[in-house]
Amino acid sequence: MIRLGTRRSKLATAQSTIVADQLRALGHEVELVLITTTGDVNRAPVEQIGGTGIFVSALRDALLAHEIDIAVHSLKDLPTTPLDGLTLGAIPVREDPRDVLVARDGLTLGELPHGALVGTGAARRVAQLDALGLGVECTGIRGNVDTRIGLVTDGKLDAVVLARAGLSRLGRLAEVTETLDPIQVLPAPGQGALGIECRADDTDVLAALAPLEDPATRVAVTAERQLMATLEAGCTAPVGALAEVVEGEDGPELWLRGALGQDDGVRRLSANGPVDDPVSLGKALANELLERT
Repeated sequence: MIRLGTRRSKLATAQSTIVADQLRALGHEVELVLITTTGDVNRAPVEQIGGTGIFVSALRDALLAHEIDIAVHSLKDLPTTPLDGLTLGAIPVREDPRDVLVARDGLTLGELPHGALVGTGAARRVAQLDALGLGVECTGIRGNVDTRIGLVTDGKLDAVVLARAGLSRLGRLAEVTETLDPIQVLPAPGQGALGIECRADDTDVLAALAPLEDPATRVAVTAERQLMATLEAGCTAPVGALAEVVEGEDGPELWLRGALGQDDGVRRLSANGPVDDPVSLGKALANELLERT
């Protein structure tokens, strides 16, 4: 029996059920263990209650205490600093990493009127939306998908910005009024990807997770997360990143785009490198972003 630890939210349990079903299809018995995290019970802004790790610390504690065998995280919530004794046993195929708009009256971002209220709790999104110069006003929000979309349907906000992957896993893509091009808004590092964490010495679990691994996704998110780590940025910092494995002239290449919010706007840069060295690519682009600030 594999005990799978998950947060209690609808999205977290939906994501964890996907992983559980994949493991069951491989012949494993899986039990979901619901765990409450700091981020689930404290409704204050993320940056006020600790930022990085508030959605994962309780799951990691349960792993180290042998109360669960694996934990399924939204990778964008997972700190970039490794934790002794734990490892990412698998990173499955990534969902669409882009952000989406859910707006009243089916409006797109460009159709929102000047002064429209757009809800988002991410400094990354605020910085990039402000840089577009559309005249919309961003306001901080917390809560699950139902709560956030409810602010639009109740008329309290004109629109909210969410991760497309979450709505896809919940079967709610029909509510999306626009998928935002990364040229406008780069997603959070690791957005759309799941990280399945386990104890580093649990060879049986590591073997069970191996078939779920997607090498292209791991390479891409490794570059993105290294960029964020090099910038010494937590998950609440205004950092966007998106890496993709593409076919180059001499074979596969890794392309990485990064965005860093500053007081005077957003710096955007891109770079490419070999697929087998995503860490160096992430470091190099982060350092270039820092040099341009």
